[in-house]
Formats: sequence, C-alpha cells, structure tokens
Amino acid sequence: MRHHMRFFALVAVFAAAGLAGLALAQEGGKIGMINSQEVLEKSVEGKKAIAKLQAADKTFSDQITKIDDQIKQLQGRLSAQSLTLTAAAAAGIQADIQKRQTDRQRSVEDASRSMQDLQATTMSQIQADLMPVIEQVRKDKGLDLIFDLTKSGTVFYNPALDLTAEVIRRYDAIKAAPPVKK
Repeated sequence: MRHHMRFFALVAVFAAAGLAGLALAQEGGKIGMINSQEVLEKSVEGKKAIAKLQAADKTFSDQITKIDDQIKQLQGRLSAQSLTLTAAAAAGIQADIQKRQTDRQRSVEDASRSMQDLQATTMSQIQADLMPVIEQVRKDKGLDLIFDLTKSGTVFYNPALDLTAEVIRRYDAIKAAPPVKK
C-alpha cells in the first residue's frame, strides 16, 4: 500500500510539473491561424488557379462528351438499320462501338491523371508562393507558430488569431507587383 502511495505522489509531482511547463509554454508562445482554403478561394492567384482547373476539367469533359455522342450515334445507327444491315456490317458497327467505348475509358483515365497532375502542380506552386508571405506575417507579428485551420482539426480558436485576410492581402500585393529584375 505504501508503495502505491509513493507511486501516486510521484505521478502527481510529474503531472504538476508538466502542467506548469505547459502553462509557461503557452504564455511564451504566440500563435496565429490561417485558413488555406479561404486563401485559395479569395486571393487573386487562388481564383486564377481555380479557373484554370475548371477550364481544364471542362475541356476534358467536352472530349468525353464528344466520344459519348459518337457512341450514341453508332448505337442509333445500329438500332435503326438492324433489319437492313448485313451481319458483317452490323459486326463492323458493333466493333466501332467497342473501340469508341475503349477510347472513352482511356480518355477518362488520361483526363483523371492529367487533372491530378495539374492540380498538384498548381497547388504546389501556390503553396511555394505563399510560404514566404506566411513567414513574413509570422515575423511581423512576432509569432512562434501558425496553424492552418483547414488541416489542423481545430475545433475552436479566437478569431483575433486569424491571419487569413492579411495573408490574402499580402499575397495579392506581391503577385500584382511587377517582377524584380536581378
């Protein structure tokens, strides 16, 4: 019994020391928050990136729709002329339909891969452009840590810590400025 009491006393001392250290860390550390999704949706460059991705998606969708229309035309022709077509002609149209369906499947896979690549490179570029902006805001505000609300799983935060609008403003300003010649 006495051994258990010492153990619990020791645990209590370590817990108290840990909580005291946490309290000191919270007093010493300054934090801020940004919402990267909002930066993407509201910044000029983010809007351009979204428009670029939507345009590419529309192009790919239009290509798939064109193939779908070709398949429908062939199926309609096969259906409408089924009584007058020879077996060889019907088989030829059926082979064309199969080929177009295979082309469609490949187009869907290619479009999906291309969209993923475009999205990854676009988002990587935006992130690379944003990091120096966020770092400068962090320095200017004397912050030790900045969380991304989109990725952090934060349940509550003080809105005064939200730096999103300032990051958007600075990001837009940097992107609008003429490039510096070296």
